[in-house]
Amino acid sequence: MLFTTPVFLFCFLPAVLAGYYLIPARLRGLRNLWLLAASLVFYAAGEPSFVFVLCASCLANWAAGLLVGPGRRGGRAVLALAIAANLALLFRCKYLVFAAGECNRLLGTGFHVPDIALPLGVSFFTFQAMSYVIDVHRGVSRPQRNPLDVALYVVLFPQLVAGPIVRYETVAEELRNRRETWDDVSAGVCRFAEGLAKKMLLANPLAVVADSAFDGADWIPAAAAGGPASTAMAWLGALAFALQIYFDFSGYSDMAIGMGRMFGFHFHENFLHPYAATSVSGFWRRWHVSMGTWFRDYVYFPLGGSRVATRARLLANLLAVWALTGFWHGANWTFLCWGLFHFTLIAAEKLAGWRPEGRGALRAAAGWLATATAVLLGWVLFRAASLGDALAFLRAMFGRGGVPLRDFASALLLREHAAVFAVAIPLCFPVAPALERLADRLCATPGRAAVRAVLRAVWLAFLFAASLSFVAKGAHNPFLYFNF
Repeated sequence: MLFTTPVFLFCFLPAVLAGYYLIPARLRGLRNLWLLAASLVFYAAGEPSFVFVLCASCLANWAAGLLVGPGRRGGRAVLALAIAANLALLFRCKYLVFAAGECNRLLGTGFHVPDIALPLGVSFFTFQAMSYVIDVHRGVSRPQRNPLDVALYVVLFPQLVAGPIVRYETVAEELRNRRETWDDVSAGVCRFAEGLAKKMLLANPLAVVADSAFDGADWIPAAAAGGPASTAMAWLGALAFALQIYFDFSGYSDMAIGMGRMFGFHFHENFLHPYAATSVSGFWRRWHVSMGTWFRDYVYFPLGGSRVATRARLLANLLAVWALTGFWHGANWTFLCWGLFHFTLIAAEKLAGWRPEGRGALRAAAGWLATATAVLLGWVLFRAASLGDALAFLRAMFGRGGVPLRDFASALLLREHAAVFAVAIPLCFPVAPALERLADRLCATPGRAAVRAVLRAVWLAFLFAASLSFVAKGAHNPFLYFNF
């Protein structure tokens, strides 16, 4: 079930909200049970055959949490077993087909390549389950006696299939004792509407341009050659995909955070205007924050982080993190190369001591341009179907491979989607927060504040109506991170 379908928007979400608030607030356990049941129905609607795997994962990690507390006898062994079991589930669902196929191709083995469907959100719910067990072992979180609380933490439907990856300590208190307020509900509805608009009004139109460049179309002659029709098409497609993945995933995160607020949960922000970063390290402190902090806290820091004796050890730690980050996104060599590409950039920044933040406008501008270009080139690796396609695309971006500088198709796509680019590019930067602060200063009096609130409500209603018009037309596609 997608957030952008009529069934979800007009049936499922209203029914869950109505049932939730019909239950008296004092019956917190019953409200939690209602959310858990709704989350399992949500998941079963899209993955009926895997809902039992999800439940088994929750039960196993709950049981492990009871046995791994600090100082408990055999806690380390149970922790190792729990991590191994979670990783085995992830490997079986996500990487077994790839591993068997590559062994057959590279080593000439005769392994049977199974036909395994990838469960929605397997990377996200597995990482959340592991973080619970690890945090209990470290003493950061207390083990939950009630398995339903652990299950609700893992399968809560707003963030179940594409994050953000929520740490158990973030919502532990709210699972037991939260207070839903009208301010939270109204803020959640507004945030949900903003996320839906990002997806329907920006990400989906940008996907048309990106898909035309990367996958080709019947009306683009060069598509049969496996690459973009021109250098202009290549750059336009790379820019379109960079914008698409940002508004697609940040839009999903906005919707997840908004729905969490509707039920009294406060998830952390997952995107902090990453395209405004002036270094690649800064970009990754702002992009998919929950994933970055997960790898930092559970991989990088346990390996020693940056507080190591030698540069070789620092590079080894970074290499481990970025190789895992790449493969976490998918079982394809393109993702590994994308991770290693960012490892190379971040390692170079650390070894060179590159920190443009707060060191002058010219240095910051140079840092932003270099970062934006590097990230854009990295997205080509991320989006391409194979390394060969990625290399062909990169050659076209730099005028190699026999493609012309420009073509009719790129000009037509740019003209048709110029308005989308004109809106999307500024919104990658902290323009909206700056306008909010300006409005706060200009509307300091009660009368002006009331007018501002009405205008904002009208604007959000317009965005929501415009988004629904595309939903009604069936103009939706799955969120990109559903694939990971």
